[in-house]
Amino acid sequence: MRRRNLLVSLGAIALIAAVIGRNTLEQSVRETVTRLAGQAAVSNMSSLLAENNGRGLAAAELITLPIYVTEVASGIFQASGVGNSFALTTRDGNVIFDTGLIIQSSEQVAKLKAMIGDAEPKKIILSHSHADHVGGTRLWDRGQAELIAHEEFEEEQRYLTELNPYFHQRNRVLFPWIPESPRTLVGMNFRGLIPDTRVRNGDPYRFSLGGRRFEVYAVPGAEGADNVVLWLPDEKILLSGDFFGPQFPQFPNIFTMRGEKVRKPIEYIASLNTLLALEPEIILPSHLAPIRGAQNIAADMRKIRDAVQYVHDETVAGMNAGYSLETVMAEITLPEELTLSQSHGKVSWAVKSIWEYYATWFHFDRTSELYPTSQRAILADVAHLIDLDAAQLQVQIYLNEAEPEKALLLLELLEGSTASETLRALRTQTLLQLKRQAEPVGNDYELYWLDSELDKLR
Repeated sequence: MRRRNLLVSLGAIALIAAVIGRNTLEQSVRETVTRLAGQAAVSNMSSLLAENNGRGLAAAELITLPIYVTEVASGIFQASGVGNSFALTTRDGNVIFDTGLIIQSSEQVAKLKAMIGDAEPKKIILSHSHADHVGGTRLWDRGQAELIAHEEFEEEQRYLTELNPYFHQRNRVLFPWIPESPRTLVGMNFRGLIPDTRVRNGDPYRFSLGGRRFEVYAVPGAEGADNVVLWLPDEKILLSGDFFGPQFPQFPNIFTMRGEKVRKPIEYIASLNTLLALEPEIILPSHLAPIRGAQNIAADMRKIRDAVQYVHDETVAGMNAGYSLETVMAEITLPEELTLSQSHGKVSWAVKSIWEYYATWFHFDRTSELYPTSQRAILADVAHLIDLDAAQLQVQIYLNEAEPEKALLLLELLEGSTASETLRALRTQTLLQLKRQAEPVGNDYELYWLDSELDKLR
C-alpha cells in the first residue's frame, strides 16, 4: 500500500509539471521527486538488509547511511552519500565538485546549502558521467553556473543513455536500490548534461576564484575515458572523483562486470604519473573518507601504478609466449610487494580485459566463436546424450576435490536436462563453494553475482 501511495504521489507531481512547466516549479518538482525516491530507496534497502543480515550488501548499506556534511578542509564541505558531493567556498562564490546520486542529491544539496548559503555556484565540476556523480547537477544549476567536464563526457553520456535498458538490468544485480525498470518521472533524468568547458587530455583547465586557485586535469583510464580530477595547488588537495575507485589503495577496476566500454591500462598508468607529479597531501575521493599524508599517498599511488603495469606486462608476455587466455588468467598474480585489495578490481578479470583490448574477443582456439549459434543452442541435445546420473556423480567428485569451476562447467552443459532437486542441490553446492573461494579475495561484484545466482535457486 505504501508503495502504491508513493507512485500515485509521484504521478500527480509529474502531471502538474507537465501541465504548468514553469522553471521554478520544475526545480521544486525535481527536488520533491528525488527526495521521495530517496526515501523509498532507504526504506526498501533497510528491509533488504534486515532480511539478509550479515550478507555483506555494501551497496545497500551505503544507500541507508544518513547523509551528513563535514568540513573536510578549510572551506571545503563534503556531503556524504553513495557518491560524495563537495562544495568549495571562496569570497567570490562557490565551486561544486560532483553532485551525487539522484535519489540522494536533494538531501545533499539542502544540507550543503545550509552550510554555504543558497547562492548558485559559479562553477560545477563533474568528475565523470556515472550516475552517482552527476545526479544532482540540475538541482545546483539555475542557468548561470559554468559546467566543467572532460571532452569525452558527452560521448560517455550518449552510449550509457542509449544502452540504458540493457545496462539497467545488469546494474540491478550489483546495486540493489535500483528499481525494476528505468524511471521516467519528471525530475529523475540526470542525463543530457552539456558542459560549458571541456577539459582535454594533457591540457589542464586553470582558474582562480576569490583568491583560491583551481586546476582541472583530464585523467582517463580508471572509470572510463571521461575522468577529471580537481587539484588545489596552494593547498596540495586532490579531489579525485572515482579515479582510484571507492577505496584507496586498491587494484583498479580496469574491467567492470556490469559492462561498459573497454578501459585502457596504459592511459591509466599515464594518468597516475600525472597525479604523482602533483604530490598531493590530501585526497578527497567521491566515495568514503578523505585520505591524508603525502608520503603514504605517494607510496600507495606508486603501488597502484606498478601493480597495473605488472599485470599489463605479464599479460602481454603471456600472449607473446603463446599461452592461452585461460592459462594467463590463472597464473598471473600480484607479487607480494604489490599486493592490493581486489574488492573493486580483480586481477584475473583485468588480464582478460587487457587481452581482449589488444586482441579482441576471438581467441583463435574455438571456431564456434565466429558464429552466432552458441553452446546453449545444443544443450537439450547434450542432455539426451549424457548419462545424467554419471554426470551428476562427476559434479560431486569435482566438488569433493574442491574444483567448483569444473563443476560449474559441467552443470552448465546439463542445463538442457529436466530440472531436478539433485541438479538444484549440486548447483547450490557449487555456487557456495565458489563463494567460499571468492571470499578471501573479497571482490564485491563477484560476491554480489554469486549471491544473486543463489537467490534464483532459493
